[in-house]
Amino acid sequence: MSEMRVVGVLAVDDAATQPASETNRHPVVLLQETQGKRCLQIWIGLAEAEAIALEQQGRLPERPLTHVLIADVVSALGRTLERIEITEVRGGTFYADLVFDRGLRVSARPSDSIAIALHVDVPIHATEAVLAEAGVLVDDDESGEEGSASVPDEEEVDRFRAFLDNVSPEDFGRGA
Repeated sequence: MSEMRVVGVLAVDDAATQPASETNRHPVVLLQETQGKRCLQIWIGLAEAEAIALEQQGRLPERPLTHVLIADVVSALGRTLERIEITEVRGGTFYADLVFDRGLRVSARPSDSIAIALHVDVPIHATEAVLAEAGVLVDDDESGEEGSASVPDEEEVDRFRAFLDNVSPEDFGRGA
């Protein structure tokens, strides 16, 4: 199991739709190992992309988004979220678990799980099987310095955009 950090949310062209345009750009969340060089690209929905981006920026709307509501309900019920785990990739779709105190696990989409993890500040992990199947090795000059802050700076985002220009969605698999 490797701990991951959220590098950012980007819009990338879906190679299955032609020609490239703003209408066929889809959000992906980029995760990178905190102690390694592998990266995961997970296709997500627009609402989840917004939730993750807002959490990274430390900005939340006046009324709670779904991931905030879930975190509040968990807390009100006296439970503690310990971490999230991206557990498998099946048919290009990623799967995750919310891991609570006393060993309770709840299956969830990685996109929702990541937003919740950012909100309550718990670690994000990916199994070795997921990283072996869907992880892409990135060079230091493409991924930024290890141990850098969770919120990417513009230079780091630019490096990942350059990295994405050289790969296709099929290199990662697809699924939220």
